[in-house]
Amino acid sequence: MREEPEATIDTRGLQAHPGLRGFLSRLCGCNEEEEFVLQVVQPSLVGLIDGTVSTLAPIFAAAISSNSKTALLVGLATALGAGVSMGISEALSDTGEQTGRGSAVVRGAITGGATALGGVFHSLPFVISNVNHALIVAGIVVAIELFVIAWVRYRFLKVSLRSSLIVVTLGGAIVLAIGVAIGSA
Repeated sequence: MREEPEATIDTRGLQAHPGLRGFLSRLCGCNEEEEFVLQVVQPSLVGLIDGTVSTLAPIFAAAISSNSKTALLVGLATALGAGVSMGISEALSDTGEQTGRGSAVVRGAITGGATALGGVFHSLPFVISNVNHALIVAGIVVAIELFVIAWVRYRFLKVSLRSSLIVVTLGGAIVLAIGVAIGSA
Protein backbone atom coordinates (compact mmCIF):
# COMPACT_ATOMS: atom_id res chain seq x y z
CA MET A 1 0.00 0.00 0.00
CA ARG A 2 1.29 3.43 -1.05
CA GLU A 3 1.37 6.32 1.36
CA GLU A 4 0.09 9.69 0.25
CA PRO A 5 2.66 12.49 0.51
CA GLU A 6 1.96 15.11 3.13
CA ALA A 7 0.50 18.35 1.87
CA THR A 8 2.90 21.24 2.06
CA ILE A 9 1.83 24.63 3.27
CA ASP A 10 3.08 27.79 1.60
CA THR A 11 4.67 29.72 4.44
CA ARG A 12 5.81 32.61 2.28
CA GLY A 13 2.58 34.49 3.03
CA LEU A 14 1.20 37.26 0.87
CA GLN A 15 4.56 38.02 -0.72
CA ALA A 16 4.18 34.84 -2.78
CA HIS A 17 1.19 36.32 -4.62
CA PRO A 18 1.95 37.35 -8.18
CA GLY A 19 1.02 40.67 -9.71
CA LEU A 20 0.07 43.93 -8.04
CA ARG A 21 -0.90 42.36 -4.72
CA GLY A 22 2.44 40.61 -4.43
CA PHE A 23 4.32 43.76 -5.42
CA LEU A 24 2.46 45.84 -2.83
CA SER A 25 2.97 43.15 -0.19
CA ARG A 26 6.72 43.15 -0.83
CA LEU A 27 6.82 46.97 -0.90
CA CYS A 28 5.22 47.32 2.52
CA GLY A 29 6.79 44.15 3.96
CA CYS A 30 3.38 42.58 4.62
CA ASN A 31 3.36 38.86 5.37
CA GLU A 32 -0.17 38.49 6.67
CA GLU A 33 -3.60 39.43 5.36
CA GLU A 34 -4.21 41.71 8.36
CA GLU A 35 -0.99 43.65 7.68
CA PHE A 36 -1.90 43.95 4.01
CA VAL A 37 -5.33 45.37 4.85
CA LEU A 38 -3.90 47.80 7.41
CA GLN A 39 -0.89 48.96 5.39
CA VAL A 40 -2.12 48.81 1.77
CA VAL A 41 -5.89 48.37 1.45
CA GLN A 42 -6.91 50.93 4.06
CA PRO A 43 -4.67 53.75 2.73
CA SER A 44 -5.75 52.91 -0.84
CA LEU A 45 -9.39 52.97 0.17
CA VAL A 46 -9.05 56.30 1.99
CA GLY A 47 -7.40 57.79 -1.09
CA LEU A 48 -9.87 56.36 -3.57
CA ILE A 49 -12.85 57.54 -1.52
CA ASP A 50 -11.37 61.02 -1.12
CA GLY A 51 -10.38 61.32 -4.77
CA THR A 52 -13.67 60.02 -6.08
CA VAL A 53 -16.03 61.86 -3.76
CA SER A 54 -14.31 65.16 -2.95
CA THR A 55 -13.59 66.04 -6.57
CA LEU A 56 -17.18 65.50 -7.74
CA ALA A 57 -18.46 68.91 -6.63
CA PRO A 58 -15.81 71.10 -8.30
CA ILE A 59 -15.74 69.06 -11.52
CA PHE A 60 -19.50 68.94 -11.99
CA ALA A 61 -19.94 72.58 -10.91
CA ALA A 62 -17.35 73.64 -13.50
CA ALA A 63 -18.94 71.50 -16.21
CA ILE A 64 -22.45 72.81 -15.57
CA SER A 65 -21.41 76.46 -15.31
CA SER A 66 -18.91 76.57 -18.18
CA ASN A 67 -17.63 73.97 -20.65
CA SER A 68 -15.80 70.66 -20.97
CA LYS A 69 -12.31 72.16 -21.20
CA THR A 70 -12.78 74.12 -17.98
CA ALA A 71 -14.22 71.05 -16.23
CA LEU A 72 -11.24 68.97 -17.39
CA LEU A 73 -8.73 71.53 -16.11
CA VAL A 74 -10.57 71.99 -12.80
CA GLY A 75 -10.85 68.21 -12.43
CA LEU A 76 -7.18 67.53 -13.11
CA ALA A 77 -6.03 70.36 -10.83
CA THR A 78 -8.37 69.21 -8.07
CA ALA A 79 -7.39 65.54 -8.40
CA LEU A 80 -3.65 66.14 -8.49
CA GLY A 81 -3.74 68.76 -5.73
CA ALA A 82 -5.84 66.48 -3.56
CA GLY A 83 -3.45 63.60 -4.26
CA VAL A 84 -0.45 65.59 -3.08
CA SER A 85 -2.34 66.90 -0.04
CA MET A 86 -3.64 63.48 1.00
CA GLY A 87 -0.24 61.87 0.44
CA ILE A 88 1.46 64.41 2.69
CA SER A 89 -1.33 64.20 5.27
CA GLU A 90 -1.15 60.42 5.47
CA ALA A 91 2.64 60.38 5.63
CA LEU A 92 2.68 62.94 8.45
CA SER A 93 -0.28 61.52 10.41
CA ASP A 94 1.83 58.90 12.21
CA THR A 95 5.16 57.16 11.82
CA GLY A 96 3.54 53.74 11.79
CA GLU A 97 5.69 52.53 14.67
CA GLN A 98 3.05 52.86 17.40
CA THR A 99 0.08 51.85 15.27
CA GLY A 100 1.66 49.09 13.16
CA ARG A 101 0.44 50.80 10.00
CA GLY A 102 3.80 50.43 8.25
CA SER A 103 6.05 52.95 6.56
CA ALA A 104 4.68 56.51 6.58
CA VAL A 105 6.24 57.20 3.18
CA VAL A 106 4.74 54.10 1.56
CA ARG A 107 1.30 54.81 3.08
CA GLY A 108 1.52 58.43 1.93
CA ALA A 109 2.42 57.38 -1.61
CA ILE A 110 -0.40 54.82 -1.71
CA THR A 111 -3.00 57.25 -0.34
CA GLY A 112 -1.86 60.15 -2.54
CA GLY A 113 -1.74 58.01 -5.66
CA ALA A 114 -5.19 56.54 -5.03
CA THR A 115 -6.61 60.01 -4.34
CA ALA A 116 -5.22 61.38 -7.60
CA LEU A 117 -6.48 58.37 -9.59
CA GLY A 118 -9.94 58.63 -8.04
CA GLY A 119 -10.26 62.24 -9.20
CA VAL A 120 -8.55 61.87 -12.57
CA PHE A 121 -10.74 58.98 -13.75
CA HIS A 122 -13.96 61.00 -13.80
CA SER A 123 -12.16 64.13 -15.05
CA LEU A 124 -11.02 62.44 -18.26
CA PRO A 125 -14.48 62.23 -19.88
CA PHE A 126 -14.32 66.02 -20.21
CA VAL A 127 -11.95 65.64 -23.15
CA ILE A 128 -15.29 65.17 -24.96
CA SER A 129 -16.14 68.66 -26.20
CA ASN A 130 -19.92 68.24 -25.83
CA VAL A 131 -20.37 68.93 -22.12
CA ASN A 132 -23.67 67.02 -21.92
CA HIS A 133 -22.11 63.88 -23.36
CA ALA A 134 -19.08 64.32 -21.10
CA LEU A 135 -21.34 64.62 -18.05
CA ILE A 136 -23.08 61.35 -18.94
CA VAL A 137 -19.78 59.51 -19.41
CA ALA A 138 -18.38 61.03 -16.19
CA GLY A 139 -21.51 59.90 -14.34
CA ILE A 140 -20.95 56.35 -15.58
CA VAL A 141 -17.29 56.49 -14.52
CA VAL A 142 -18.31 57.74 -11.05
CA ALA A 143 -20.80 54.88 -10.72
CA ILE A 144 -18.03 52.40 -11.55
CA GLU A 145 -15.68 54.08 -9.06
CA LEU A 146 -18.30 53.94 -6.31
CA PHE A 147 -18.93 50.25 -7.05
CA VAL A 148 -15.20 49.52 -6.82
CA ILE A 149 -15.05 51.30 -3.44
CA ALA A 150 -18.03 49.27 -2.20
CA TRP A 151 -16.48 46.03 -3.49
CA VAL A 152 -13.12 46.73 -1.80
CA ARG A 153 -14.94 47.40 1.49
CA TYR A 154 -16.86 44.12 1.00
CA ARG A 155 -13.80 42.08 0.01
CA PHE A 156 -11.25 43.29 2.54
CA LEU A 157 -13.22 44.91 5.39
CA LYS A 158 -15.98 42.27 5.40
CA VAL A 159 -18.73 44.92 5.10
CA SER A 160 -21.98 43.83 3.46
CA LEU A 161 -21.87 44.72 -0.25
CA ARG A 162 -25.42 46.04 -0.11
CA SER A 163 -24.84 48.35 2.84
CA SER A 164 -21.51 49.46 1.40
CA LEU A 165 -23.16 50.34 -1.93
CA ILE A 166 -25.82 52.33 -0.08
CA VAL A 167 -23.29 54.28 2.00
CA VAL A 168 -20.89 55.14 -0.83
CA THR A 169 -23.72 56.02 -3.21
CA LEU A 170 -25.31 58.28 -0.61
CA GLY A 171 -22.00 60.04 0.02
CA GLY A 172 -21.39 60.49 -3.70
CA ALA A 173 -24.94 61.74 -4.27
CA ILE A 174 -24.64 64.38 -1.53
CA VAL A 175 -21.38 65.77 -2.95
CA LEU A 176 -22.72 65.59 -6.51
CA ALA A 177 -25.83 67.53 -5.45
CA ILE A 178 -23.60 70.23 -3.96
CA GLY A 179 -21.69 70.50 -7.24
CA VAL A 180 -24.86 70.64 -9.34
CA ALA A 181 -26.41 73.29 -7.05
CA ILE A 182 -23.32 75.50 -7.15
CA GLY A 183 -22.81 74.98 -10.88
CA SER A 184 -26.43 75.93 -11.58
CA ALA A 185 -26.34 79.10 -9.44
